[in-house]
Amino acid sequence: MKSQVVVIKWVLVFIGFTIFCVEAETIKEDKHTLLQFISNITNSHSLNWSPTLPICTKWTGVTCDSHHSNVIGLHLAATGLRGHLKLKDIARLTNLRFLILSSNNISGPFPSSFQALKNLTELKLDFNEFSGPLPDDVSSWERLRVLDLSNNRFDGSIPSSIEKLAQLHSLKLANNKFSGEIPNLHVPGLKLLDLAHNNLTGTVPPSLQRFPLSSFVGNNVSSAKLAPVRNHHHHHSHLVLGIALSACFALLAILAILLVIIHNREEQRRSTKEKPSKRRNDSDPNLGEGGNKIVFFEGKNLVFDLEDLLRASAEVLGKGPFGTTYKVDVEDSATIVLKRIKEVCVTQREFEQQIEQLGNIKHENVATLRGYFYSKDEKLVVYDYYEHGSLSTLLHGQRCLSNRKPLDWETRLNMVYGAARGVAHIHSQTGGKLVHGNIKSTNVFLNTKGYGCISGAGMATLMHSLPRHASTYRAPEITDTRKGTQPSDVYSFGVLIFEVLTGKPEVGNLVRWVNSVVREEWTGEVFDEELMRCTQVEEEMVEMLQVGMVCTVRLPEKRPNMSEVVRMVEEIRPEKLASGYRSEVSTGSTPLGSMSGSPYIL
Repeated sequence: MKSQVVVIKWVLVFIGFTIFCVEAETIKEDKHTLLQFISNITNSHSLNWSPTLPICTKWTGVTCDSHHSNVIGLHLAATGLRGHLKLKDIARLTNLRFLILSSNNISGPFPSSFQALKNLTELKLDFNEFSGPLPDDVSSWERLRVLDLSNNRFDGSIPSSIEKLAQLHSLKLANNKFSGEIPNLHVPGLKLLDLAHNNLTGTVPPSLQRFPLSSFVGNNVSSAKLAPVRNHHHHHSHLVLGIALSACFALLAILAILLVIIHNREEQRRSTKEKPSKRRNDSDPNLGEGGNKIVFFEGKNLVFDLEDLLRASAEVLGKGPFGTTYKVDVEDSATIVLKRIKEVCVTQREFEQQIEQLGNIKHENVATLRGYFYSKDEKLVVYDYYEHGSLSTLLHGQRCLSNRKPLDWETRLNMVYGAARGVAHIHSQTGGKLVHGNIKSTNVFLNTKGYGCISGAGMATLMHSLPRHASTYRAPEITDTRKGTQPSDVYSFGVLIFEVLTGKPEVGNLVRWVNSVVREEWTGEVFDEELMRCTQVEEEMVEMLQVGMVCTVRLPEKRPNMSEVVRMVEEIRPEKLASGYRSEVSTGSTPLGSMSGSPYIL
């Protein structure tokens, strides 16, 4: 019996040794394959692939399985790869699950050999120079969840065989030259679709009409949903009744508004008959004098007026081209931000109409505009005060100090995401015509939940135009800052993203510098040194860089809208941003914490 146990033990040892040898031989073959691949690349300075280093623990961008027996991932985004590469070598890594070649300059046709990678779950070739058609049959990628071929030069039709990729979660083919009709892709698990800015025609097929129209912008396609033909008369009756009820409600609403306006005018006449004594603010002699009440918006009625402000202590927070900003501690009330506006170029009526419109915006990522004051000598607006400070302060403040706490990637990502949501909401106002006009890091603040909150919306239209050199955020097509557009806002937001990634303040042409560094094939030099200490988020930073580059393309019509920008930022960390945001972010903007000297620059 003992002899049998001994024999079994030896058999097991032999089997284990055999498996170890097979596994060792497999990883050895994978290493040889990658060395062959890299030997044909002249610009691979960012890769440390050396035969003397262990492939699974030391090679940049290489991921192995838990047993270190196979290469399962290549993360080679922004590593300086360019030209016609022998990508067929990579196809010999049959256990590969993740292949990411984003943000390089690889050219040539789609590698047909990639169809041999049957274990792929993620394939990202975006932001390269690939061209030509895609294979007709891509059904071999049965496990594929993410396919991103956007921002290349692919042409021809979109393969209908994509429908066979039952596990597909995300499909991005935007900014290519695909033509023909969109195939009817019945992929129930598909959550993200982006076919924008191609040459597609026809109608959006029924299986894809659940996606927003932004998924198809920049094409000659329509989303015609056929109405049911049965019960037409019944439907028509409901429609007429609905219109009649809507008209009645509209008339009642107009009547109510007229009554409110008449009441407010009566109150204003009574208040102007009383001439309050004018007092000068001892804390800041430049703040001004006045006698009328501040106009507060509905739900924002505070217990102070202009006289209270003039008596309160005021601290100058910042000075900008549009005016001076103060932190004001109002006795027995609240701490607020008071912006004293100069260079107003519109009438009082236009000023009040614009401010009233802005005061009606209510969103957790838009700074609350509490009220305003207008007189011949003074124009003031009142905002909430954010004690954590602006993005500009958090990014650039006290960098010279050795004990400075760097702004971590998590906070930067959350602030960009929150600000994007805020701008997208602003763009949805007034029938989709409202423009922010002054997006920059001094107008983005950290709210109570650690997300970005955008301030200063719509103020640029009230001021004189700024000279070209006044801001690096300005889109190239904008010559008059009073005439900004939503695409120019997107450009400015892209510059904001670059500032977050590089840590560089708004000096010089940041867009030109970022693009020049990326063209020189070493994207890593773009990123803030304070970010590079956290290597596990490099891929997320590269994805954010791609969003910034899409936002800052020179042609306005090629830029995404802000809703698309929100979605692109969500995709960087979908499990945290897209799914968890609404449960984590409360409405309102109650300040917390303390950071003195935070610049609020108008």
